Amino acid sequence: MHPPGADVVLVRHGDVSTKSPTVKRYMEGTLVENLEALLADRSVPGEVERQWNRPLIHTTEAAVADAAETAADAFGVVSASAALAVTPEKAAICEALAETARARYDGGSFAIDAHRAEKDHPFTSRDLAIEGGDVIRSAVAEEFEPEVDLDDPDLTFGVEVRETAAYIYLEKVPGPGGLPLGTQAPMVALISGGIDSPVAAYEIMKRGSPVVPVYVDLGDYGGPDHEARAMETVRTLSRYAPNVDMRAYRVPGGDTVALLAETIEQGRMLSLRRFFFQVAEHVAADVGAAGLVTGEALGQKSSQTAQNFAVTSRATTLPIHRPLLTWDKQEIVARAREIGTYSDSTIPAGCNRVAPDRAETNGRLEPLLEVEPDELAARAEEAAANATLVEP
Repeated sequence: MHPPGADVVLVRHGDVSTKSPTVKRYMEGTLVENLEALLADRSVPGEVERQWNRPLIHTTEAAVADAAETAADAFGVVSASAALAVTPEKAAICEALAETARARYDGGSFAIDAHRAEKDHPFTSRDLAIEGGDVIRSAVAEEFEPEVDLDDPDLTFGVEVRETAAYIYLEKVPGPGGLPLGTQAPMVALISGGIDSPVAAYEIMKRGSPVVPVYVDLGDYGGPDHEARAMETVRTLSRYAPNVDMRAYRVPGGDTVALLAETIEQGRMLSLRRFFFQVAEHVAADVGAAGLVTGEALGQKSSQTAQNFAVTSRATTLPIHRPLLTWDKQEIVARAREIGTYSDSTIPAGCNRVAPDRAETNGRLEPLLEVEPDELAARAEEAAANATLVEP
């Protein structure tokens, strides 16, 4: 819901505001580019205006709600509001509040959330709240008896006063927060197609790092459905980054998976994870990535104990980022539903056949190296060299 005549979107960022002026200017510029790309990709009309602390999207009233929803998908954005712009004068603001109340306020309690970005206006935020409340009550008095509730109102009239304009809005569409995508170095994200790995990739994107998806084909232990669900999750993630190359590296790993299944019982999943990391390290070297990303969460699976992390992490010299390290499974599932990857991640794929009957929960590197194939690192290098790019 938005005020009648609304044709601009207020875009709010969070962590960007804490940066030095130079860094902030760079990050705001990147955010503007990402907003433009999202609008164009979704065919939402809008022109992005770069302003200090508050980018704006100028659009039409017919498209303003879609523009706000689109802006709220941009990494770095805390919230977005479809708004009506008026002159930054108290009389104009009160008139807009009255008109908005007559058109949109049909009962229940209300409140006014007023803020001034500049302190040199001849009125305070409190003045706006008091006088705005009076005009709203008067505007609807003949229809019903309005009630003020500052703690939990049914409808909040937002007012943001800046130097050259004031903006009236009724909703804040929540965004992901974080930092604009592209303001941090890229990472290689191991994508299995399960619930966890796409969420981990999303979370690292939220902190500004583009991801290079890597899917390791498990051969007979994976299958078409396994690959299909992985690629579908990458496709969903790519909608949040239309101006980033999200082609996935499909790495042939079936022969190595079969070898590990034939030669290692206890510790097999640790060797398999070490193979994945070595593959990802070679891809990272090719694309200039600064680290690896996985969907691992501490203690979630037998292979994801603290001791096993110590063993598998030593397969690479690159840092391994685990954004979901302390998340409960319910939190991961909720985020997967929220970002749209859950349904594709839950297609049955049969890859659980790789796991041995007896799981290793307290692995040690030296005993594992004694049973691990000597050529594992060479296999990883060869597999990465034979990777093919798949369009999301």
